[in-house]
Amino acid sequence: MGAALDGAKRRKAIIEYLESRTQPTNGTELAKHFGVSRQIIVQDIALLRAENREILSTNKGYVVHHPLAKNAGCTAVIMVRHTAEQTFEEMQTIVDYGGSMLDVSIDHDLYGHIRVDLVIHDLQDAEEFCQKMRESTSRPLKELTEGCHYHTIKAPSQKALDLIRKELKEKGMLLE
Repeated sequence: MGAALDGAKRRKAIIEYLESRTQPTNGTELAKHFGVSRQIIVQDIALLRAENREILSTNKGYVVHHPLAKNAGCTAVIMVRHTAEQTFEEMQTIVDYGGSMLDVSIDHDLYGHIRVDLVIHDLQDAEEFCQKMRESTSRPLKELTEGCHYHTIKAPSQKALDLIRKELKEKGMLLE
């Protein structure tokens, strides 16, 4: 990008750059593009969020959340419990009905509600996430709550959402 921009101009350029992308962009890539350190990018993202910019931080990088997309389809928060080995099966069930797994969250006795963006839209996203989970030395959030956790899921219709719930319940994963 050339000479480093001042903070305000760089943050505006970061938003424009992220909005022009169809895939998440990680902090290292942004830092290289804007000629600054990854830590500066992390700080810029925090400042943008403080300005109510809807930037999601996924396991693949940053994406701009488009509020208009919220109105399409149906969204629900579901409570589930399953083993680590069943994670892919859970994700596959959701995406097979055209759904997306937007996040994972837990209610922790000490820290309260902890939520992390996932943005799993298709089988490739699910496979990549599960591969990272297998390779990571970190443990999933659900291990802090005896396996119980929540997902915000989005589906193209109420019927698709109902089918996702039904199948997860039949597989013994959905808690009601």
